[in-house]
Amino acid sequence: MSQEKIFAAIPHRPPMLLVDEIVFQDEARIVCRKTFRADEFFFQGHYPGHPLVPGVILCESAMQAGAILLAPLMQQAAGVPVATRLNDVKLKKMIRPGDTIEMEVTLQERLADAFFLQAKVTCAGRLAVRFDFACTVAPSPA
Repeated sequence: MSQEKIFAAIPHRPPMLLVDEIVFQDEARIVCRKTFRADEFFFQGHYPGHPLVPGVILCESAMQAGAILLAPLMQQAAGVPVATRLNDVKLKKMIRPGDTIEMEVTLQERLADAFFLQAKVTCAGRLAVRFDFACTVAPSPA
């Protein structure tokens, strides 16, 4: 789906927008993709001559996919999702410039304005990152 739909769903913008496309979405699950270009800002210092996508960027990519999944619920709550917890983070595969990741995020449970999600990030069919996370609604800036 188009970048316009992504822009409409979440407030993230380049260079911190880490979702290129939405592959699939329903009420409880989303699948998105991101291809890491060689000129991404974080490759300059992580690590020069041996660039790797930082694990925290991989987690942020999946959480942005989760924010897109939750966007219809956030409109009702008049706010934006913010992460409150990451659990059981497992980094399994290094991601490098030119790699395309696929982020699959599933909504596990909702309790009022708290959302509990599960994320899986793969690259070329291999698991790169898996974690659980929670987020809540923060008021939108005025």
